[in-house]
Amino acid sequence: MLRLSVGALRTRWQLFAGAVVAVALGVGLVQSDLQILAATDHPLLPSGLSAYQRAQVREGYVGAATLLGMSVMLAVFLSVFIVSTTFGFMTVQRRREFGLLRLVGAQRGYLCVMVVVEAALLGAAGSVLGVPVGALATWAQSWLLIELGMLPSWFDAPWDPGAVWAAMIIGVCTALAGVLAAAWRASRIRPLEAVVEGQAARRVMTGWRWFWGLSAAFCTVLLVIVAQAARDLVAGLMIGLVVMISGSVALSQLSPVVVPLAGRLPAIVVRGNLIADLARAGVLHAVRRSAATAAPLIVLVGLVVGMWGTFGSLAKAVGVEQQRLVTADVVLDHPIAPGPGIAAASVQTAVPIVVTNGRKTVYSEAIGIDPAAYQATHRLRPRKGSLDRLTGNTIAIGPGMAVEGYKLGSTLKVALGNKRTTVRVVAIMPETLDVSENFFVPRTLLPAGGRTETLVKLAPGGALDGQPVKKWAAARGEAQQRSNADLFAALMGLAGIFTAVAVVNAVVMSTADRRQEFTLSRLAGLTRGQVVTVAVVESATVVVVGVLLGSLVAAAALAGIAAGPYGLAALAIPWRLLGLIFGAALLVVGGTAALTASRATSRPLGTSRA
Repeated sequence: MLRLSVGALRTRWQLFAGAVVAVALGVGLVQSDLQILAATDHPLLPSGLSAYQRAQVREGYVGAATLLGMSVMLAVFLSVFIVSTTFGFMTVQRRREFGLLRLVGAQRGYLCVMVVVEAALLGAAGSVLGVPVGALATWAQSWLLIELGMLPSWFDAPWDPGAVWAAMIIGVCTALAGVLAAAWRASRIRPLEAVVEGQAARRVMTGWRWFWGLSAAFCTVLLVIVAQAARDLVAGLMIGLVVMISGSVALSQLSPVVVPLAGRLPAIVVRGNLIADLARAGVLHAVRRSAATAAPLIVLVGLVVGMWGTFGSLAKAVGVEQQRLVTADVVLDHPIAPGPGIAAASVQTAVPIVVTNGRKTVYSEAIGIDPAAYQATHRLRPRKGSLDRLTGNTIAIGPGMAVEGYKLGSTLKVALGNKRTTVRVVAIMPETLDVSENFFVPRTLLPAGGRTETLVKLAPGGALDGQPVKKWAAARGEAQQRSNADLFAALMGLAGIFTAVAVVNAVVMSTADRRQEFTLSRLAGLTRGQVVTVAVVESATVVVVGVLLGSLVAAAALAGIAAGPYGLAALAIPWRLLGLIFGAALLVVGGTAALTASRATSRPLGTSRA
């Protein structure tokens, strides 16, 4: 059995290369993430840092740990996806081989174990190759997290043998998890298929594939209806995150059905051309090949565009909300007093604060305000208490801390600069989308320094040079979500690398079955260049279909946001990102199709193998 498994890997190494690369990348990223996580678990902080600075560093470590945890899950998921796709495709290609083994006496369990051993060998090879990848990835990810401001410049992740062994074990387990379905299908092949191609070989949609695809599609439609009916922005955001996953799963599982149907649309534009007609026929009839190429693109576009649009919409909604809550006209970056043409001026200074509530200590920022001026330039009012009482040793709980359990009338210990005092909670503000304001204190409690801005409400006919509130509000939302954008940019880059491996792997595997097709096309009168062009146009058509279907998933995820209280004003569609993915996919898939088709047709017709 071992000899057969090794022989299969050796003779078909080109087809297994994509899965080996995916496992190696996954192992390298898991190894890197575990090493950095181990270094952030017990951070060494230099002496001389203030308590506030230490809290900021620890907060950055928490953000880095969150990103790394998400990247581990994404790497494992995509590695399993690629291994599963590879062995699923290979099982179809090897039906006659498996049928011959059954014909000479091999039992079902023997075939199942043989395929599992192949996956174990593939996982072991990928794990070994992933160790040097992990060393490089540790340096690259540390540099990236430092550049994003999550980790300090002095951060270092030392070599950890435990992380290496854990990553290698995960790599082998990933390969085994991805092969289970293919191994089961291989064990169901009948001996008769060694000489006759059975109906199962032509059937792409299995019973389980129909079940998971239709179930996910039903859940997606139901969630979109619920999000539309809720008309709540936060509910729309949460539901949208689930819709991205369920919609991507639905269309990827149903891709053998939906890809040929959608593939008819681009063909309408170029109907009547020989190359276009042949490419269209390839998309419609080579269902398995088209689905294997389109499925990773559907998942990538659905998740990346949907998630980027969701968090971009949240940032835009923060700006829209602030426009509605602020009655000021312009914002200045320095203090100003009311005067001619100025109806009200709210000077707001942000300073570091340490708040102790029992055993819980929070390191944050406090905004020093004048209650009367603040209420004259803002519509937001406390849900408990009153800002009019914000005088002396008092504090108001801002929107960012509104749900943290602070009680009206309770006392807190605070440190503002070198001043430590006890304050009483006199107001609790309602929760808003903007969580940058955590505490309000009277300006009389402020220490020297701080970041000051003034919100100015102009009198009728008044004018003042400053930043318009609309622009200020939009920048406020973008600033709040900038860290999220950096985080997801890193994750989406990772997803893009794995997707590129998946689609290249699918194109390379499918080409192995097309040598006879290419030969027959050339015997029918097509030149080698025309055969390559047909393969490229066919691949481009599949890319168009995959991106369109992925965009449909992203649109479903964003539908709940558009139905929210801010409507289309809060909807952010990442057109530039969608165009970048589309262009990159055309380049990668088209280039791979051209190279593989050119190589497959490189032999003269007289020496080509059928």
